[in-house]
Amino acid sequence: MKSNFIKKIVVLTIGILTVVPNFAQSKRKKKGKKPNVLVIYTDDHRFTGVHALGGMAVKTPNMDALAHDGISFTNAYLMGSFSGATCVPSRAMLHTGRQLFSLKEQGRHIPTTDTTMGEAFQQAGYNSHIVGKWHQGNPSLNRSFDTGDNIMGRSAYLTDHFRMPYWDFNKNSNYTRDEAFLLIYDKDGNRKRRGLTKDDKRGPTATEAFGPHTSEVFAEKASKYIQQADKKKPFFMYLAFHAPHDPRQAPKEYIDMYPVKDINLPPSYLEQHPFDNGDMVLRDEALAAWPRTLNVAKEQLASYYAIITHLDAQIGKVIKTLKETGVYENTIIVLAGDSGLAVGNHGLMGKQSVYNEDGIHVPFIISGNLVEDKGRRIDALTYIHDIFPTVCDLAKIEKPTSIEGKSLLPIINNEIKQVRNSMYFAYKQFQRAYRKGDFKLIEYVRADGKHRKTGEFVAGSRVTQLFNIVKDPWETTDLSFFPEYKEKVAEMRKEMKENAIKLGDDKDKIDAVDFDFWDYY
Repeated sequence: MKSNFIKKIVVLTIGILTVVPNFAQSKRKKKGKKPNVLVIYTDDHRFTGVHALGGMAVKTPNMDALAHDGISFTNAYLMGSFSGATCVPSRAMLHTGRQLFSLKEQGRHIPTTDTTMGEAFQQAGYNSHIVGKWHQGNPSLNRSFDTGDNIMGRSAYLTDHFRMPYWDFNKNSNYTRDEAFLLIYDKDGNRKRRGLTKDDKRGPTATEAFGPHTSEVFAEKASKYIQQADKKKPFFMYLAFHAPHDPRQAPKEYIDMYPVKDINLPPSYLEQHPFDNGDMVLRDEALAAWPRTLNVAKEQLASYYAIITHLDAQIGKVIKTLKETGVYENTIIVLAGDSGLAVGNHGLMGKQSVYNEDGIHVPFIISGNLVEDKGRRIDALTYIHDIFPTVCDLAKIEKPTSIEGKSLLPIINNEIKQVRNSMYFAYKQFQRAYRKGDFKLIEYVRADGKHRKTGEFVAGSRVTQLFNIVKDPWETTDLSFFPEYKEKVAEMRKEMKENAIKLGDDKDKIDAVDFDFWDYY
């Protein structure tokens, strides 16, 4: 193989995967030593939320540095979701390497038959460590990691980055609300822990004076682990940030970087989505008033950029610690996001769609001192569930047989150009998409209710869209109704249905859907 890629592995997950620069000398010195792996995963972080990837006005110097020193996958996507909380299946696919239609309970449950990323590294002799957000069940959390710190996302959630419940990692814990704690500032500005009380209601109600931001807490705990890690044993660390998930809170100095009047909106901005996509009335879409006026959209995007830049600074602290401790030399860093986010695109605010930036296009970077091809960009079609097998191959550990994703190492090594030539996406029972070549087809169905005699759901509408994704990456011009694209639409519809059958997109195999998309298509 051409790429002497790994000595130590670090995986970062926000939507990007990054590998280290040319490391010929250090590699020879540490020949035979397993690389550390750091996976950094960010929350609701779209591809264009990294300046070096999308060229937008968001400031991300530390993530840009990972891209410049590593390999960026420019066509990395979430396969979809059967929950409005798309981060649930996204994280399940990341940790199991399983595709969307193979998940259990929409990704909330990981059965013992699915070996997780943490388990795979444990079996390879690594200490497996978690910091931050876990969105699956407690059994899979406890079996996937040896150690951990400040776990988030168990039995209490106050929707506030400055006032977030945490748990100590404990393999014997049920992570109940009684075990949760807040980090707050006392009257002297010192940080202390206190338990949750009945008065701690869902927010956001706090300001930055209440306690430290989640991104700061997770970065500090990750840095502390790196500083104290056993140098004789390699580590796998999963660092799962909650940012830039809403509420889009950041310290004032970061908010001040993005005056609303100076914000330029992307080409896909609309005041209102042109039709009902099936799931228009839900929590994420209630975060801003309808219609999405220019000022509303600019305010939302400004706050999104601010929390991303604050997140970037915290990631920078972790990378700095890797370098100061000498651990960077033998670490593979993976940075990826779990989903896209609309923030005004197509008149939407959330991520409950199969539009690229609005829902499924994520950053994915492999970086670190062990990467030879600095600044390389790869446009191969990639799913989030390809990250697990790729990291295994980079670290030279055995891939679990339960994995369904495809390793990207042959692409990294220039042996092949693609591991797949098309992609299939789904959101609940309302939306399906198929991408191949320059084109992307999106189909929508909406059921108005149950037939009063048969009890069957009655379809309320059906909409088709076709985009030239190469010429029109923001998906602004629907080509589906032009006569010259009639054959292209028919061809892609046929292939989309064939992919649905192959992947198991069937109501009887999917948890918690009221009706089957294909019954009404």
